Amino acid sequence: MFTHAVLFKIDKRELKKYQRDCRMWARYAAKAKGFISYSTMKRVDSKYQYASVYSWKDKRFHDRFMNKFHDWLVSKSYAKVKVLSYYNFDTV
Repeated sequence: MFTHAVLFKIDKRELKKYQRDCRMWARYAAKAKGFISYSTMKRVDSKYQYASVYSWKDKRFHDRFMNKFHDWLVSKSYAKVKVLSYYNFDTV
């Protein structure tokens, strides 16, 4: 299993928009081959930090989805967010 997480800093005024954007991204991911799950998480000890976490059967499925939809979904997203970091994990 491959997991991709993006850590964002989001102003509280943008939070509703971010949540709506997350649902949009998750709807498209759910239709993609190899998709397992999606979660939005709030970082406990850091103010205004949230993570979007996607799990895929394999990195190839994630890459295929990102190549096809990433730029288009970014253009459709409304929230003003600052990307702090990207994380990629493979199961051991």
